[in-house]
Parts: sequence; structure tokens; C-alpha cells
Amino acid sequence: MTHPSTIRLERTTPQTARIMFANPPANLVVPETVVRLHEIVREFESDPDIQVVVFSSETPDFFINHFDGAAANDLPVPEHEDDAPVWTDMVLRLSKAPFISIAAIRGRTRGAGNELALTCDLRYASRETAVFGQPEVGIGIVPGGGGTERLPRSIGRDRALEAILGSADYDADLAERWGWVTRALPDAELDAFLDATVARLASFDRQALATAKAMVGRATLPPDTDLVTAYGEFTHSLTTPGFMTRAAALGALVADKGLDAEYQLGEYLGLVNQTP
Repeated sequence: MTHPSTIRLERTTPQTARIMFANPPANLVVPETVVRLHEIVREFESDPDIQVVVFSSETPDFFINHFDGAAANDLPVPEHEDDAPVWTDMVLRLSKAPFISIAAIRGRTRGAGNELALTCDLRYASRETAVFGQPEVGIGIVPGGGGTERLPRSIGRDRALEAILGSADYDADLAERWGWVTRALPDAELDAFLDATVARLASFDRQALATAKAMVGRATLPPDTDLVTAYGEFTHSLTTPGFMTRAAALGALVADKGLDAEYQLGEYLGLVNQTP
């Protein structure tokens, strides 16, 4: 049986496209998500027309969430032994691609989802609904998709340490003040603002956009090798006793709380491992 993709691609104009996440109920990242995103980014790299790509969600209350722990043993592997991991290769390509990527963020955006948002060139968030977090340490693992490399460059070392070590959730107002997102807007204004921004960028010269992006990237992007190393540290952390213990505790929490565990993950992670 063929399952529907967790990614839907819409080519809105010759110069623009929208990539929508659809893996209800909580938009967890699964191996197919990674593989399909990698395919799309590689296709767009060589597209002579594409100038702006928007990432959004079709699942209420979730932009794109953390990786599905139940699929940890099915992480996609590179085609060749010397290639970068598939997720790492995808985010590296996206950060350097000759088009502008925009995250249109409504709902919870954690773990791999937050790392994808950080990879995007611009991040616009719903003030009422967007929530951000890197929950890995609270689960007994470490971020592996670029969070430890990109977040400090956006919000500073101490704030990044608080967010990553504390594994808490952060609302859009604080994310905007810290520089985690480009800007937060009232939800009712977000779509119109995005449409205007996309139309403006799509009207500019494609080569000028791509060159200016590359120039800023030279000053701000982390080294590729750091992201490759981080992914290796992430995969190793999946085998440690600390993760095994906390995964069992988190599994019991999910069984007890159901989907509310995803809605309130940052709060629950601060409680599930504490001794009463």
C-alpha cells in the first residue's frame, strides 16, 4: 500500500513555489519527509526560474515538529559512504540555494522543524500561534540538524544555551525579541504580508537575489563540517543509556496524555524526569 507523502508541493507561479507539511495530527518528521524535502531542494537548485520558496503547514497547530522517535532506526542514509547525511545535505543545500526560502510559521515548531526554519533565509511567525523549541536534551539526546550551529548565530550563545539545555517552549513574541525569527505578525495579517513579500522578491532580478544571499551567507553560515559532526553526535546520542531511560518515561507520558503531550511538550519535559 502506498501512503500519501508528508510533503505537498505547489508551484504557484514560474518564479514561486510553496512546500506544505501534512503529517497529522502533530506533523512529526518521518524518513519520507526528509527524503522528499531533499529531492525538492535538489530539483529547485537547478531550476532556472524559481526565485522564492515558502514553507508552510496544512496541519492545524503545528508548523513542522520534531523527528518521530519511533522511526529513529529508519533515518535515511546517503547514497555514497562519503556523502553528508541526507538531512544535513538538504539543509546545507537550502541555505546556499540560488533562491530565497521563507518559513511561514503557524503552530509548534520544534526540533528538526525548528532547525529547518532556522535554515530558511526569512522566518515570519504568527504572533498568536507560533511556538519554538529544541527539546532534544530533555529527551536525553542532542540536536543534530543544525540547531546548535544556527541558533547561537541568531540569538547569541547564552540564549541558545538556555533554549537548547532547557528544552522549553518559546512564544513568538520572545522569539522575535531575541532574533529567533525575522518578525512576528498578528495572525490575521500574516498571509497578506507573506504574499506581498513573495511578490516583491519574485519581481527582482534573480541573479542579484542569489548573489546577495551568497554574500550574506559567507559572513553568517556555519561551516559545513560542523553540521556533519553534529549529525553524527545526534545519531550516537540515540544509543546512549540516558536516551533509553528518558524515551521510556516520555513514552509513558504520551500514553497518558495523548496529543496533549505534543501541545505542551516543553512544559512536560521539565516534569517527566523529575523525582516526585
